[in-house]
Amino acid sequence: MKRFAFAGNPWTIAGAVLLAAALGAGITSLQTRAAGTDSTPHDTRTAQAVSSAKELSHAFRYAAETAGPSVVKIHSHTSAKRVSGTPGTNRMQQNPFKGTPFEDMFPNGIPDGDSMSRMPERDGIGSGVIIDRSGIVLTNNHVVQGADDLTVTLADGREFKATDVKTDPQSDLAVIRISGGGDLPAAKLGNSDDLEIGDWVLAIGCPFELDHTVSAGIISGKGRTLSDVSRAQFLQTDAAINPGNSGGPLVNIDGEVVGINTAIASNSGGYQGIGFSIPINTAKFITNQLIANGHVSRGYLGVQLEEITPELAQKFGVHQNDGVLIAEVMPGTPAAAAGAHEGDVVTSFAGTAVHGPRDLRELVERTAIGSKQAVEVNRDGKKLTLSVTLAALPDSLAGPTRMHRGRAHEGDAESTFKADKLGVEVSDLTADEAATFKGYEGVVIRQVDEDSPAAKKGLSAGMLIRSVDRAPVKNVKQFEGALAQESSSPTVMLEVRDGAGNHFVVLQKS
Repeated sequence: MKRFAFAGNPWTIAGAVLLAAALGAGITSLQTRAAGTDSTPHDTRTAQAVSSAKELSHAFRYAAETAGPSVVKIHSHTSAKRVSGTPGTNRMQQNPFKGTPFEDMFPNGIPDGDSMSRMPERDGIGSGVIIDRSGIVLTNNHVVQGADDLTVTLADGREFKATDVKTDPQSDLAVIRISGGGDLPAAKLGNSDDLEIGDWVLAIGCPFELDHTVSAGIISGKGRTLSDVSRAQFLQTDAAINPGNSGGPLVNIDGEVVGINTAIASNSGGYQGIGFSIPINTAKFITNQLIANGHVSRGYLGVQLEEITPELAQKFGVHQNDGVLIAEVMPGTPAAAAGAHEGDVVTSFAGTAVHGPRDLRELVERTAIGSKQAVEVNRDGKKLTLSVTLAALPDSLAGPTRMHRGRAHEGDAESTFKADKLGVEVSDLTADEAATFKGYEGVVIRQVDEDSPAAKKGLSAGMLIRSVDRAPVKNVKQFEGALAQESSSPTVMLEVRDGAGNHFVVLQKS
C-alpha cells in the first residue's frame, strides 16, 4: 500500500536525455524507411539527434545555473529534553515524539512507566530557497518545526543561523530569516497557474545530504490533495524527490521557481516516481502574509461545500464539473448575509470559474478580507449573482469542522416510518435529539438495512434527514409525503446531516 511521506531528509539527467534522443532517432529512422523516403544520410540524422539532445541539455543546464545559487541546505537541531508524565495516565506534559515519525505510534507520549523520561536530541536536513536578497528563505514547515537551532548553508558554502522563523502548518510552509550575508542571490518566482501536464521541471535540493542535487522530470498532475496538509493543492511530478528535498524549489525550464517540493508517495520512503510540490502561487500568498503579519489570515464565506457527483448533477440540472454544491450555509456568516442557500451550485467566484470544493476554497482564502466579490450561483435552474463581503476565517475553523453526531434514541419518538425501497427507517426527533441538532429540523434515521441503497451510500442510525429532493421535511408525515411525490422516479435525493455537517446523497431505489 502506498504511503505519503514528507521529503524532509544527483539524478544525472544526461543519460535520460541521450536515451530519449536515441529512441527518437530510431523511431524516425523506422518511419522514414517504412515510407520509402529514407534519403537522409545516416551521419546527418545522427548529427540532428545529437544536436536536439544538446539543446535540451543546454536548457536544463541554464535552468539549474539560474536557480541553483538561491538554493540552501537547512540543518535543524532539537536538543534533548527531559519530560515528565503522570504514571498510570499515559499522558505527557509534552509529547517527546511530536514532529517525528513516531508521533502517530505514541500520540499520548511515552507509555506508562517512569514519571520522568528523556527525549533524545534530533537532527534533520532539509532544503530551502532564497526569495529575497535581504535573506528571506522559503521552506516547509515540517523542515523547521520544533527545532531549537537552524543552520542555513548557502550554495557558496557560507553558514548562517536563522534569526526569525514564521510558519503556517496548515499549508506546510515557513519563512526564515538570515542576516549578515549581504546581497544574496534570490530566485525568480514564476507563475504556477501557467503550468500544464507534460511541462519539463527540475527539482533542486539536498537529498540524503547531497548538496545541490538536480533531478529532471515533468509535471505529472495538478490539483492533488494530501491528508497531512489541509490548505493546499499540490503539483505532482516525476522529478526525483527524496528525503532532504523538502523545502527546495521545483523550477521550470526558464529557471523560475514554480513549486516547493514537499512530499513523496512511496512504499519504501524513497523515490518511486511520484512527488508533490506546493504551487508557488499558493506559496506567494502564504509568504507575503507571514512576512507582513507573522501569521496567515484567510478569507471566509461560511459555507460547507460538496463535490457534485454524476447523480447530484442530474438532480440539480448541472454538469458535473461546472461548479460546487453548497451543502450548508452557516448563520451569521458572509454567505448568509449575501443570501446564499443550501442547494445553490456555485459556478464562479470573483470572475473565476470553479470546478470543485478545493477550487472555491483556495480562491476565497487568497482574496482580501473585507473585499466585495461577485459569486455566481445556479439556483433551481436560474443563474443568480450574489455580492459577498469576505470575513476572516475564524481560528476555530482552520481545521476540518465537526459537530456532535446525533444518537439513535429508542422509545420516545412520536412515530416511525420504514422506506422499504431505500432500506431506511426514520422517526421524529426526540427532545434530546432536538437539542443535539439545535436549529435543524428533520427526521432521524433509526435503522438502515444491510446491503440497502441507504447502506451503500453510507447512511447510518443517528443521522438527520432534512429534505427529500429539495423539499424540507420536519416530521415523519412530511417525509412519507415527500417520498410519495417522488414515487415515479428511480432515484431520490436526500439532504442529510451527520457528524461532518450537511451533505446531499442520491439513492437508487431497490
